[in-house]
Amino acid sequence: MKSLFLTAGALALGLMASFGAAAAGGGHVPFSYAPDPANTASLQRGARNFTAYCAACHSMSLLRYSRIGEDLDIPEEMLKANLMFNTDSTGDTMHAASAPGAANWFGQKPPDLSLTARARTPSWVYSYLMSFYVDDSRPLGANNTVLAGASMPHVLWELQGWQVKPEKAEGDDAAHEDDHGGGHGSGHGDASPNGLELATEGQLTPKEFQAFVGDIVNFMAYAAEPGRVERQQLGVKVMLFLLVFTFLAYLLKKEYWRDVH
Repeated sequence: MKSLFLTAGALALGLMASFGAAAAGGGHVPFSYAPDPANTASLQRGARNFTAYCAACHSMSLLRYSRIGEDLDIPEEMLKANLMFNTDSTGDTMHAASAPGAANWFGQKPPDLSLTARARTPSWVYSYLMSFYVDDSRPLGANNTVLAGASMPHVLWELQGWQVKPEKAEGDDAAHEDDHGGGHGSGHGDASPNGLELATEGQLTPKEFQAFVGDIVNFMAYAAEPGRVERQQLGVKVMLFLLVFTFLAYLLKKEYWRDVH
């Protein structure tokens, strides 16, 4: 019986691991990113960055502009001027501007990103956006270490620059690679955790680009669950209420049973 429970437990852990890998796309996730849904400034920047670089091809059909304005403290006038380019109604959801022809351009329709950060995890999305590199064999000249063969072009190349896969010299051992491949890339010749090197500098420094991508991912994590902050705040209040109620119920129980004991 004990061996049966151990086998069942090992099977459950294996299934959980496989489901986690499937959710993450099955590829290596070199970076870790924890979203901060309470950081309104980051979410505002992320909404701006997403609209400027992602919304032309990717929609968020489950998120309305009015909800963005309300949650992120963005006035309606600013919302229309900076985030809404294909509609005048704040009650509309975020639809891609190039949706009709995107499938013909990229070979398939770009996915809706409403739930991507929740389905694949924020760390996966962050790692994916950080891991484009030059690949002349690809139709658009770029590939990705997290999702090999992706149809998406490197839309942030002007900001990040171009990364390349470093050529390994014969005789290099794994230990040498581990010693020099675990840091955050900061310039030419510095390999980042995804094993890539920055060959051509972009408009932003590596740290600035990391912050830029982080704001996008933070916004995508918010879009996947807009009510997360309210849910967590309500959860704390409910737990406090239950603790107080439990204490009062205990005192009431003692009063009822005082004469019995």
